[in-house]
Amino acid sequence: MKMRIHKYIAHAGLASRRHAEEMVAKGEVIVNGSVAKIGQVIESDTAKVSVGGKEIKVDTVLVYYLLNKPRGVVSAVTDPDGRRTVTSLVPGGHRLYPVGRLDFDSEGLMLMTNDGDLAYKITHPKFEIDKTYHVLVKGVIPEKSIGYLESGVTIEGQKTAPAKVTIAESQANNTWIDITIHEGRNRQIRKMCEAVGYPVLRLIRTHLGPWQLGDTPVGKYRTLTPAEAVLK
Repeated sequence: MKMRIHKYIAHAGLASRRHAEEMVAKGEVIVNGSVAKIGQVIESDTAKVSVGGKEIKVDTVLVYYLLNKPRGVVSAVTDPDGRRTVTSLVPGGHRLYPVGRLDFDSEGLMLMTNDGDLAYKITHPKFEIDKTYHVLVKGVIPEKSIGYLESGVTIEGQKTAPAKVTIAESQANNTWIDITIHEGRNRQIRKMCEAVGYPVLRLIRTHLGPWQLGDTPVGKYRTLTPAEAVLK
């Protein structure tokens, strides 16, 4: 079966297509003894592919786990500092890739899969996949600030796309809000809230595209069927 090299790497569960293209551009990918080129088409059944000196193969069985990531766990396959990673929370036996990453202090819905096509569709900005977060901010946030968040705020010199924001619960000193965005900038929700003067105390992702966290316990996962693992 013919397949472009970046798609092969993604199907092997090593990286997203975009990251795979970066690996190829850096000369880190070898196909049949030669340095791979961007866009190169290979025979996926017979080609010998290595990345960083290690041979990789496409997994013929696709698996999908919906994980409720706890705080204090790294959204990566490995961590140079020896911290616990999300791969330790799901079954082994497949080279899984965390999709829809969350920072160390955030929690909630993530997907763990070896399906490179699905990972690409979720993470590439052009698909504008909605993500919803249940967020506890410090202070009693007024409707005026909610309006700023919805219309877009400037973070790091760039204005955010319009968001959907509602107040979920007002407390004496803090506020729970629900925020839906389709962008995926680094620590975006935290930076948006700080921009309007209400720092984040807790952040939980509840929705990612068509998937919902539901009642999945913290630190646990549920297996998705191939029919469930489809973007609608």
